[in-house]
Amino acid sequence: MNVLAKAEAGVTHAQLANAIRFLAVDAVEKATCGHPGMPMGMADVATVLFTQFLKFDPADPKWPDRDRFVLSAGHGSMLLYALLYLTGYPEMTIEEIKNFRQLGSKTPGHPEYGHTPGVETTTGPLGQGLAMAVGMAIAEKLLAARYGSDLVDHHTYVIAGDGCLMEGVSQEAITLAGHLKLAKLVVLWDDNSITIDGAVSLADSTDQVARFKAAGWDAWHIDGHDPQAITAALDKAQRSDRPVLIACKTLIGFGAPTKAGTHGVHGAALGAAEIAAAREKLGWTAPPFDVPEPILTAWRSAGTRGAKAREAWLARRDGEAAARFDQDIAEALSPALAETIAAFKKTASGANAAQATRVSSQKVLDALAKIQPNLLGGSADLTGSNNTKAAGMDAVTPLDFSGRYIHYGIREFGMAAALNGLALHGGFIPYGGTFLVFADYARPAIRLSALMHQRVIYVLTHDSIGLGEDGPTHQPVETLAALRAIPHLHVFRPADAIETAEVWELALNLKHAPSVLALSRQNLPVVRKEHIAENRSALGAYVLREAVGERDVTLIASGSEVSLAVAAADELAKENIKAAVVSIPCFELFAEQAPAYRAGALGQAPRIGIEAALRQGWGAVLAPEDYFIGMTDFGASAPAADLYKHFGITVEAIVNAAHAAAGHGTVS
Repeated sequence: MNVLAKAEAGVTHAQLANAIRFLAVDAVEKATCGHPGMPMGMADVATVLFTQFLKFDPADPKWPDRDRFVLSAGHGSMLLYALLYLTGYPEMTIEEIKNFRQLGSKTPGHPEYGHTPGVETTTGPLGQGLAMAVGMAIAEKLLAARYGSDLVDHHTYVIAGDGCLMEGVSQEAITLAGHLKLAKLVVLWDDNSITIDGAVSLADSTDQVARFKAAGWDAWHIDGHDPQAITAALDKAQRSDRPVLIACKTLIGFGAPTKAGTHGVHGAALGAAEIAAAREKLGWTAPPFDVPEPILTAWRSAGTRGAKAREAWLARRDGEAAARFDQDIAEALSPALAETIAAFKKTASGANAAQATRVSSQKVLDALAKIQPNLLGGSADLTGSNNTKAAGMDAVTPLDFSGRYIHYGIREFGMAAALNGLALHGGFIPYGGTFLVFADYARPAIRLSALMHQRVIYVLTHDSIGLGEDGPTHQPVETLAALRAIPHLHVFRPADAIETAEVWELALNLKHAPSVLALSRQNLPVVRKEHIAENRSALGAYVLREAVGERDVTLIASGSEVSLAVAAADELAKENIKAAVVSIPCFELFAEQAPAYRAGALGQAPRIGIEAALRQGWGAVLAPEDYFIGMTDFGASAPAADLYKHFGITVEAIVNAAHAAAGHGTVS
């Protein structure tokens, strides 16, 4: 199809593309900062994509069967903002274009999900857009397997730059996509051979087309400034049975007389003289921020192409399948969730056997999988260790997408980014597992989960020195503090099977925030032996055991150390030292409680914090003079019991600290 057939007579492809170029150039110039080079170079590719191929409707930016467009090279954000304005997204006005990079505008320096209608994901950290697009393409293929092409039949398109392909996460993403044969994923590589430092050849000489082919993609080169070649390539991509890379050879800063093709046009305004010369060279006579009416009309016509497709899709939506589809897209929780968790807790409270919280987590998942069909699991090659595959969950394979469990391979960063893409696409509540220490591999994607307020659940096991013999390379002494430092991320560290069930319920109900479940390798006793229907973990911290009479000391612990605090309180009671025990499974939720509740839970007595990790972050509940029983250095390789004794995280150490805190001296 060719939108120009409907456009005003005499409007050319070059004029449509130049509208993008000069909106970008003028916005960057007005802001005095930004990245004009990429929008100028990729304007031809974007014009063909948006006027002839991309299925979208500005009147309904959240239409579930729209194509997804991801600007992985997020520094070129004015390319996307110009396209949103030109195609008629109501909230992207010319005033927003003029306010590029200004406080409160819908045109921030890098695209931000939830801030600007039409922006599918936050990008800017290079490579992550491409990796999240893989998750979106997985979601499309999974939903298509469940509901058929009448309800689900769309593509995911990505514009990626040299930097995206250099980032290590790109390798994780493209090999996963190639393995899963994601045939509706199309990556348009802005092959301009320029980075911030200068020529790509300064640092890289990879044959990217060969690399993608080796990963199972179709891939080929085209001239990124030839609209016929771009059209033919995108048309060919529609018929591929595997993901596609189109290497678009472009000139960064196309049209800038002296700066085109140089790193000087990558990340700085062109300047008035260069812009004037570019206008003359490209024949663009309109003043800044003005798009001549025939050209704007042609673009707005392009923006209406998808309306009929959306209307036809709406007409096909009826019956039970459509109702289930709507529930999945809304990521609805089962009405049986609370009842299921309560039943699990009741059974667990009567159990006597100690159990690792990673094992408890799997048992919770076994129950959840039966009632929550949109729950989608996975692990980065640690399924048996993370206990993330629920009973009845079949694996997703390249030839069968009916399953609900993805083997991500040893790709922690790629997995986390794909989880973001799955959550952004809609249709699933995704979770993925690895060891807690390997959260560092995934941290940039976890940070984006939080920045975008996505319900992604990270099941991170082997959460302390309690993992034992694997030693300090695998013992995450600093990781809890690092994760707790991320805004909007909820870090849950449950003490037993009951708290594990509660934190799963909480993570599922946090629709606009990601969660970490930090789970133990070692067995832990049940510390709540009486069934209580209330989700006490929802308070973030609560008094697990109150002192008899006025407190002498308050023991505050998380996870595997809660049982040590309980045992220490028992010992202290024998010596008439009255100790309360506070379990703190989630610092973030505790911080949200009313001041009066927090003060009542923590009490006025001296406090002792207990966690097999660093003290950093505990200042939220401890005063500088309060004691902390935990780690001060990396761990060691030995059985878990020996490590706890070696590092002084013991009942005896807690008792001694309590004596000192309460002014009773220490026990010899």
